[in-house]
Amino acid sequence: MKNTAVKTQLHPRNRHRGRYDFPALIASHPPLAAFVSVNQYGDETVDFANPAAVRVLNQALLHHFYQIESWAIPEGFLCPPIPGRADYLHYLADLLAEDNKGVVPRDLTLLDIGCGANCIYPLIGHREYGWRFTGSEVNEEAMRAASAIIAANPGLNRGIRLRRQKDPQAIFSGIIHKNEQYHAVMCNPPFHASAEEAQQGSQRKVRNLGLDKHAPLNFGGQQDELWCEGGEKAFISRMIDESVTFSRQCIWFTSLVSRKENLPEIWRALENVGAAAVRTIDMAQGQKQSRFIAWSFMDTPHRERQISRR
Repeated sequence: MKNTAVKTQLHPRNRHRGRYDFPALIASHPPLAAFVSVNQYGDETVDFANPAAVRVLNQALLHHFYQIESWAIPEGFLCPPIPGRADYLHYLADLLAEDNKGVVPRDLTLLDIGCGANCIYPLIGHREYGWRFTGSEVNEEAMRAASAIIAANPGLNRGIRLRRQKDPQAIFSGIIHKNEQYHAVMCNPPFHASAEEAQQGSQRKVRNLGLDKHAPLNFGGQQDELWCEGGEKAFISRMIDESVTFSRQCIWFTSLVSRKENLPEIWRALENVGAAAVRTIDMAQGQKQSRFIAWSFMDTPHRERQISRR
């Protein structure tokens, strides 16, 4: 069920494997220049402890690599690390290619559970692979921000649509409509199990950055983005239980799993619901190890037929 090789680099197709080319990024997005400085090693960089610098760097990366000319998120919402987010999409593309004679399929329909104010997976996935996305979201302000990003960039509304999840306890119900088909589901579930745990995690990150405990968080995050009762293990368990109902409407269900120790219980849950295929796909960004779990209720021939019909 799991891969044993430990990865240390981003996916080979990831556009962010090398050092940031700041002159090129500034040429694409001139406001970045105000945040670039030379560090003690003589390298150009930005202050990653500065929320404004991180947001403007993201704007430059999205403009330069993905032709996203306008991207803004409300204060305090999650500002995602783009290289790691892109990795999830590329490894998911490889998984889908396995059912398409090794060729990454385009013209697919994906569902992003909890797309957030940043809408990062649909933006990158649509630009990289031409995939069409439905993004679900429970938070009204996040929904408005994501909608504004789509509206501000010509053509995105043909590849990305958003749906509000009105039931905070539901994941797929109310989002996947009758007779709809999806090739894959993506999800970055809430990591923490409580507000207190989320606050402690934020304080650890602040300490690791060498900041004052009252410093603003460069990564941000709202309640729905950071925690839910029971944490990611409970959220993914709900995903698994609910996915049974939609087993014929989606080829692959996937979710990031931040805590490796949660995997055995997740594997048992998938065995209990009778998943036909389960994959654990490891990823890495330098020293940071991550992974996503993927499951399908269709056998290989069925998945191949579904992909070929797109």
